Formats: sequence, structure tokens, C-alpha cells
Amino acid sequence: MNLTKQSKLLFKPPPLLLLRRLSAEPNPPPPPLHQSPQDSESSIMTQALDLLLQTPQNEWNASPQLKHLLFSSSPTPRLLIQITRRFPSSSEALTFFNYIRSNLVSEESIPSLSYAFQAVFELASREPDSPEKLFDLYKACKDQNVPLSINSATLLIRFFGKVNMVDQSLLVYNELDPNIRNTHIRNVLIDVLLRDGRVRDALIVLDEMLDRESNFPPNDLTGDIVFYPLMKKEHVRSGVSDEEIVALVSKFGEHGVFPNTLWLSHLIARFCRNRKCDQAWDILHELMKLGAALEAASCNALLTGLGKDGDFKRMNQLLVEMKENDIEPDVVTFGILINRLCKSYKVDEALEVFEKMSGGKDSDGVSVEPDAIIYNTLIDGFCKVGRQEEGLGLMERMRLQKGCAPNVVTYNCLIDGFCKSGNIERGQELFDQMKEEGIMPNVITLNTLVDGMCRHGRISSAVEFFREMKSKGLQGNAVTYSTLINAFCNVNNIQEAMKWFDDMCGAGCSVDAIVYYVLISGLCQAGRMNDASLVVSNLKEAGFCPDLVCYNVLISGFCKKNMLDKAYEVLKEMDDIGMKPDSVTYNTLISYLSKSGNFSAAGRVMKKMIKEGLVPNVVTYGAIIHAYCLNGLVDEAMKIFKDMSSASKVAPNTVIYNILIDSLCKNNQVELALSLMDDMKVKGVRPNTNTYNAMFKGLREKNMLEKAFKLMDKMIEHACHPDYISMEILTEWLSAVGQTEKLKKFVQGYAVSVAPA
Repeated sequence: MNLTKQSKLLFKPPPLLLLRRLSAEPNPPPPPLHQSPQDSESSIMTQALDLLLQTPQNEWNASPQLKHLLFSSSPTPRLLIQITRRFPSSSEALTFFNYIRSNLVSEESIPSLSYAFQAVFELASREPDSPEKLFDLYKACKDQNVPLSINSATLLIRFFGKVNMVDQSLLVYNELDPNIRNTHIRNVLIDVLLRDGRVRDALIVLDEMLDRESNFPPNDLTGDIVFYPLMKKEHVRSGVSDEEIVALVSKFGEHGVFPNTLWLSHLIARFCRNRKCDQAWDILHELMKLGAALEAASCNALLTGLGKDGDFKRMNQLLVEMKENDIEPDVVTFGILINRLCKSYKVDEALEVFEKMSGGKDSDGVSVEPDAIIYNTLIDGFCKVGRQEEGLGLMERMRLQKGCAPNVVTYNCLIDGFCKSGNIERGQELFDQMKEEGIMPNVITLNTLVDGMCRHGRISSAVEFFREMKSKGLQGNAVTYSTLINAFCNVNNIQEAMKWFDDMCGAGCSVDAIVYYVLISGLCQAGRMNDASLVVSNLKEAGFCPDLVCYNVLISGFCKKNMLDKAYEVLKEMDDIGMKPDSVTYNTLISYLSKSGNFSAAGRVMKKMIKEGLVPNVVTYGAIIHAYCLNGLVDEAMKIFKDMSSASKVAPNTVIYNILIDSLCKNNQVELALSLMDDMKVKGVRPNTNTYNAMFKGLREKNMLEKAFKLMDKMIEHACHPDYISMEILTEWLSAVGQTEKLKKFVQGYAVSVAPA
């Protein structure tokens, strides 16, 4: 479509009389006296457009009317850009630009040419193949020595950035006259570079702005452009260190540009999540020093991080500084502090904060109405430390505050507190009370009561309560069923645990890996290894993979049932999926093999354990020593004991000493057993009642009465209380030898032998 035809669609042709008049009169009449310059310019633009669209392009230079309209006086940039924008295509607009360029030769006309070319760029940006067309136009503009207007530069930089021609964006910027590289253009370029991931290039441009001598310093938009992407997750690995971000905040502040509350809060929260509260602290205090108008939200982000670190000293300091800097704390501020104090079991301090916020004692002029969340946090804190009655008092106080009535969370906290303390009846009373008040219990309420009953051995009551609630429409979830399954496994009622597992699957609850693990552990403890293997298969079919603890439980179960081949199959499966055995795995195998008398195989397993980089520990040596003793090889056990104390540097514990002392006494090596007790004292290992019982048995067999009296004195001295076994051994022995008075003294806690003078 040629220019003349296109014009019919875009513009209404002038009346025929006007055309005749324009062609006959070289000088059109002047505008009316009342016409403003803007109206005059608008009239000239309309007339010029009509002529341009009606006259063939090759005849423009021959039209005196056109020349008179456009060039009788120097055309303004606004006139030329408005005319150029109205051409149907960039190519036709470019023809018009060349026309006016050939007729404007003075240097004063250059700004007008820049604006006309700006319109050409605008048209080209909306046309097909615009990226290549725009770049060609840019080169043509440079070739004709027409400087870019600020808007042209902005358009080109932003457009090339959007079409992934960022190098061209940089080229346009670098070739600009330095005087027009203003803050706006730099902001556009920085935005383009950051969106393309070219963070270092963006920071180079930013450094020029942040220079104290810069003529084009950053503004608020610069801060938003720079920090917003740096706060996003995909930019965490952009190569900008946390220290650099802190420095940027400081440099922006020197120019009076301060972060908005949103991204400053995000920045502080990110530092705190990464355990860098010191940097977060520095940023906030630097901004305070620079006089930034900070809000509570940013301080709340830092308070949250400090609270997680348990840094109450700096939390209190920050609260003081908020007051000094006229930063009004809000309900979230106090909520954070109260929550952290409660989680650290400092409920009295939390209560003090609560009183201050609500305008009570030492309020410091602060009065913020506590909400239901804060009340519930404080009530839960009191319940966690066993002060349920005070929690109840807070609930009554909550009722008195307008718009802050107890809710289901309030009751759940109190019910949980009473259930954990064993007062199930009080928990059930609160359950009934909440229903009377029209507060519907939820699944957390149900789970709290079921868990409390199961923890205190009232599994039947838990089952009955669950069924009652189910009949009233309150369905359980995976937690409810898991609690019951775990409770039945703990009392070795695997049959009932399996039944509840089936019910859970039938109820449509998503069975997580933990439920499977609980069931597998219970079946292994009960020795039902075939059933345990079946549940493992179900776990895999459900898309889960057994973890290391689960595999260790299976290996232990198979070993207890003397199914070593199955244990090795589990080990092979672990190897196939790339899961390395840990010390528990190896110790289980070493213990089983040693007790079976297969010490060579146990030795091979220990060597493999060491090869895998796992150091044999006291459990490893204890298993081997116990096995040697069980097999009557006490001398071999003593060799292992000496090796662990010297070569391996593993310190023996009370269990190992007890195993050896008991075996030595049974093997009539009582003196050696007594020397081990002396060794315990040297190494700081405390004997227990089992240690003394083993020695009393050995001494009785040897009738070493004086040694027994000394041991009885040591028991009293170390406050090691005798049990029924101790009393059975000593009563029978001392009664037979007529030393009942000594026994009475021992029972009363007095020394039975008198030290020599």
C-alpha cells in the first residue's frame, strides 16, 4: 500500500477548496489574532500532514506550500516529532526525516532532527523484524551524526534488552554523549543488565552513579532496580557477596537513597536465615546512623533472626534503639519477643513484655493491644513449663478484652499442657467446655487428647475417644493413626498395630514413611521378620525408600532370629542403592557374629568398618568383649580390653567393666576383678549397683568377708543404693556368718568396718 492510499485510512483529506487555495496562494493567511502558539503549531501540523500525504514523496521538494509551512521559520522539535509519528511506517518516516534534513542546515536544527529520528525509532520498534531494523536505523543515525535524544537512547537500550541483544544495549550506552547519560538512562541499562544476569556489568555502571562526584547520582528507583533482583532466590548465586550488599546499602545511604521497607525486610531476613545476623545488624544500624526513615517491619525481621539465635541481649538493645529512633513497635514486634522468650522457657520475662505492650507496668508510653496470637503464644508457653493454671488465668483475661475471645488454638494449648502433665481428666473437661462455648474442636484437638492418653498408658481410652469423635464427624489424620500404631507397637501388640495400619490406609490418609518405620520397628522387635519384610515392600511400593535407621532395624531383627543370610541381603541392597553402613550397622553384625562364636568373621567385619573410615567405639569393643565372656574366653576378653585402653584409645565404660568383673568372678579370678574396680576409680568410671553385685557374688564364693565390708562402705560413700539382688546376696551370706549387725548398719547407711588407727 503506497503512502497516498494508506493516508486515506489514517487521515481525513482536506476539502478540495482548501487544496486549491494552498496551490494558488504561496503565503497562507496568518492565524487569527486570538489563536495561541500551540493552536498555531497544531494547525501547521495538520496542514503539513495533509500536504505530505497527498503529495508524492518525490515532489515534496518541489512544493512551495510545504516548504513555507515547515521551513518559513525554524520548526520546533515538538512539531517535527508529532508529524513524523503519524507516518504509517518507519521507512516512510525515515524518508520524511531525510527531507527535512536536506532543508535544515543550521546547527540550531540538530535537536529537531534528533526528535524526528526518535519518532522513526518508535515506529520501527512496533514493526516486524524490529530488532534488526532498529539496529540498522541506529547505525544510520550515527552515520548522519544525528545525536540520540534521551528518549531514543532509553527506547533502544530497553528494547535491545528485551530481545536479548544486551551487547547492543551496552553499545548504545557507551556511544552516548556523557552529558545525557543521566540517572534515568543508567537505571534502564542497570535493569537490562541485571535481568540478563550480567551483575558485574551492572555494578560497574552503578559505581559511576555512586561516586561522590557523580553528576547523575542514584535515586529511589535505582535502589528498587538494584536490590529487588538481588533479593530473589535465583540471584543468590549471582556472585555478589553479602559484604558487597552491605556496602551498597551504605553507599546508597550517602546519597540520601534509603531502601524501602519491603526489600530491606527481605534483605535482613535473608541474612538471618543464612545465620549472618551480624551483617543484618550492621545494615540496620548503618541506616539508623544515616537517618533513614525505618519502620517496625525491618526491625521485626532482625528481631526474628536474633530470637532464633537466642540473642536476647541484642533483642532488648534493638527495642531500646527503636524507641530512641521513634520507630513505633507493632503487635508483631511484641509477638516475636514473647514467642522467643516462651520457646526458651522464659515465661516470666515473656509476661513482663506482655504487660508492657498492653500499657501495664513500666509501659514506657507504649500501648499495643495484644491479639489472640500473642495470648495463645503466652498460654502455650505457660503450659510448656507446667504452669497450666496460669495459662487458664490468661484465657480468662483474654475473654475480657474486646475482640479477642479464646479460640480453638487457645484450648488446644491448654489441653496439650494438661495431657502432657498426666492430667487427662482436666484436658477432657476443657474439651467439653470448648464445645459448650460453640468452639468446634479440630483434628489437632483430637490428636492432642489421643496422644496424651497413649503416653500415659490409656490406649483403650484413646481408641474409644477416637471412635466417638469419628462417629460425630471429626475424622483423624495420619498423625492420629500414627500415634495409635506407635502406642500398640510399644506394648508389643503388633496385631492391633497392623489393624490400625489397615484402617489408616482404608480411611484414605496418606501414609508417610515414618508410619512405615514405626511398624517395621515394632514387627522386628516382636521377631515377626516376614511381616516386617512385607511392610518394607509396601513402603517401597508407596514410593518411599528405607532410611539407614530402618535398614539397621531390619539387620538387627534378622540377626536376633539367626537369619544371617537375610541380614546380608539387606546389606547388599544398601550397597546397590549407594547407602553406606554406619557404626550401628557394623556393631550389630560384630555383636551377632561374636556371640555366635564366629570371631574370625567378626574380625573381618571390624576391618571393613575401619577401612570405610569408621572408628570402632566403646559399643564395638563391648560387643566383642561380651561375646568372648559368653563363650568362656575371659583371657581373650581381657586382651581386647587392654587393647582398647591402650592402642585404640577408646575409654571403657561401666557396662564393659561390669561384663568383665562378672565373668572374672564367675571364673574364680576375684583378685583380678577387684583390680578392675581400682582401675575404674583411676579412669573416673563410676561403678553402679550391678558392679557391686557381681563383686559380692565373687567374694561370697571365696568367703572374702573383709573385702566385702570394704565394698559395702564404698557403696555407702558413693551413694550407690543396693537393690533386691544386693540384699539377697548379703542377707544370706552375713546371716550365715553371724554378721547381722553389719548388715543392719549397711541398710541404715552407716559404715560397717572401722578404719585402723
